[in-house]
Amino acid sequence: AQKAFAHTAAYDTTIATALEVVDSVDGILSRKPLTLDGITPDHLLVRAAKIHDLRYGENPHQPAAFYAEGEWGFGTAQVLQGKALSFTNLLDLDAAARLALEFTDPTAVVVKHTNPCGVATASSLAKAYVKAREIDPLSAFGGIVGLNRTLDVDTAVAIAETFIECVVTPKVDDDAREVLSAKKNLRLVVADFASESDSNRKDVRSIMGGWLVQDRDRVTEADTVWSDGLEVSPGTVLRVVTKRQPTNEEWAALRFAWRVCAHVKSNTIIFSHVDQIAAVGAGQMSRVDAVNVATAKAGKSLSGTAAASDAFFPFRDGLDEIASAGATAVVQPGGSVRDEEVISAADEHGIAMVFAGRRHFRH
Repeated sequence: AQKAFAHTAAYDTTIATALEVVDSVDGILSRKPLTLDGITPDHLLVRAAKIHDLRYGENPHQPAAFYAEGEWGFGTAQVLQGKALSFTNLLDLDAAARLALEFTDPTAVVVKHTNPCGVATASSLAKAYVKAREIDPLSAFGGIVGLNRTLDVDTAVAIAETFIECVVTPKVDDDAREVLSAKKNLRLVVADFASESDSNRKDVRSIMGGWLVQDRDRVTEADTVWSDGLEVSPGTVLRVVTKRQPTNEEWAALRFAWRVCAHVKSNTIIFSHVDQIAAVGAGQMSRVDAVNVATAKAGKSLSGTAAASDAFFPFRDGLDEIASAGATAVVQPGGSVRDEEVISAADEHGIAMVFAGRRHFRH
């Protein structure tokens, strides 16, 4: 009886969810018009099936399980080797995969506690992985790796050089799998993320007394090559607000940093080159602290890099510290009451600054 009621409940949920986006006027059915913010249903109906219990949740005293909402992503992922995935493994793998999918070139991402410590693109996946790992090798040790290409033997050999906790990839070659089989504790995960491109996907989080539902944050404004005055989405235009325009190389580095920035806990500052990040300042309570954490973590000169800030600079101090670190270009949303003060600071330092017109907080 329980199975029968569960089956009919799931069927009713599917119908009710479909009807949430349907209007009926004089007996004529039509789809509700999409707005810039998408459609937020009047009722949140969740249909998910338990895949398996987890050993525990974020900590050993928290019981936990994994529920799948459909036949894609981690709901149908295969763990080809290693122990069962833990609660925190799944969170980190999800973060690594989402960021890797921002890029079309061969890309490798190394994640710790859902924040990236290395992101790089290259002509081959193996080269991208080595570059990403070497950005912060101390943090990369025991990290989670996300790839946007088939895991080949050269990349597998590079991964096997150090201790990596998990790898997620769309596919894996037989030769690569054989190389990694020697790393008994490495969890190798193959997952299909084709449905991640669905523009209607939502993020859901629980709070005391309810749920928060929002459209998934997408960095669609970085889909095309950047330039001054480019309309990257309806009503959103890239604006160079300083006396100096970015060079072509700076434009490319700013765009790379911006893609990464949206996937890091706020407040965040990213220093980047054209094809790899240089330093990450994540999860700080003040923006200038995020700059200082990034420069301290870099342990090297950041001269010639570009920097991205997930939200506006409330004061000029963050911009001053970015300039002291050696960055020559900055991208930020703009919108502060002190924008003019920050722009003046950028001009004083000879920095090219771009307002992206869109914020990317991540809490």
